[in-house]
Amino acid sequence: MTASPERFRYVAYGLLGMPLAMATLPVYVHIPAYYAMNLDMGLAPLGWVLFTARLFDTAQDPFWGMWIDRLDTKVAPLLIAAATIFVLAFAGLWLPPTGRGSTVAWLAAMLALTYSAHSFITICYLAWGASLNGCTQALLSATAWREGAGLAGIMLASVIPAAIMANGIDAISTGMGFYNLSFALLFAVSLYALLQFAPAWRKTEHVTPPFFESAKALAKNRRFMGLLLPYFLNAVAMSLPATLALFYIRDQLKSPAWAPAFLLSYFASAVCGLPFWTKLASRTGPARCWCLGMLMAVLAFCGAALLGDGDRWSYFAVCISAGFALGADLAMPPVLFARTVRDGEGSGAYFGIYTLLSKLALACTGLSLPLLTYAGYQPGAGPSMPLVALYAGLPCVIKLLVISLMWRSDEKVSE
Repeated sequence: MTASPERFRYVAYGLLGMPLAMATLPVYVHIPAYYAMNLDMGLAPLGWVLFTARLFDTAQDPFWGMWIDRLDTKVAPLLIAAATIFVLAFAGLWLPPTGRGSTVAWLAAMLALTYSAHSFITICYLAWGASLNGCTQALLSATAWREGAGLAGIMLASVIPAAIMANGIDAISTGMGFYNLSFALLFAVSLYALLQFAPAWRKTEHVTPPFFESAKALAKNRRFMGLLLPYFLNAVAMSLPATLALFYIRDQLKSPAWAPAFLLSYFASAVCGLPFWTKLASRTGPARCWCLGMLMAVLAFCGAALLGDGDRWSYFAVCISAGFALGADLAMPPVLFARTVRDGEGSGAYFGIYTLLSKLALACTGLSLPLLTYAGYQPGAGPSMPLVALYAGLPCVIKLLVISLMWRSDEKVSE
């Protein structure tokens, strides 16, 4: 097969990352701000709803992963059904009923449906890419196209929902309605491309063991277990700024109108950085590449801790440098996890744990909102040291710890 058709197959595989990201960023970044700032939901109940929903989402992932390993290659009907639920539940998040109690219940229900459908689709999607485990370059190529498309979707999601929300609550229903329609159409096209043109999912031919035996097999995989703590801690370090970004921009920088531009510069830089990190990883190895990316992110967020009212251009520099480093955070961990899958094993169980850790991190960072409330922070009240500490300071400390752990693990930079 020539290079061009092969590249087309990777593009067909990676395209689904775009609509997945178009929904993921608003759910994790804009929905908390929307319910707090536009619907006047208190930070404490909002934080607990986010924590509970994300904890539910976290708990189901290992079961999804092991169940997916038991499926044959004919998963198309299930993917289509999950995509339909995902699209409808995401639209429902922006159309809550009136009344404080009903709004809380609606948010919890829509989040549960969105997370469940997203979990199934994502684990299938990651396991599909990980089936190319026979060649590191193939893994890097599949991951690069997937994460590149995801970053393109994130750029759209970082600008359009923020711009819609800036126009006031009366414009949100109409604006997000058009956004949801575009998202649904793109999801349909990308899912069709995945099912028709992507490289075949090379599911292993083996008898899948019972659940507890699968769990024991994972626990005995030393390389896999050595990645769990570093990946989880780094996911926490990434989730804290994502959860608090709009609060930081509005209250610390006093520049809410600039939020779309800040987010766009951050994710555009990640798109530009992704080819660099992918090429670097082919020379140095994904673990070393990941460590270098995390170190660059630490340097960037140290700068964010020093900014205040009106420091817009300095914050652009932070967004560009931290965004460039984000490419390593997105591309390297999936490759490292895929390389721990042993011959004859299904990758669904591995990526069920992978997504579990991502969502457990998000659940934990959801508690940052009630924590800020207890520390005296009030949205719209202006600069806040607790906000800066959680947005910029704590992620730097965590990432330095992750770098230390990676250097000492079996997946360290000497690979």
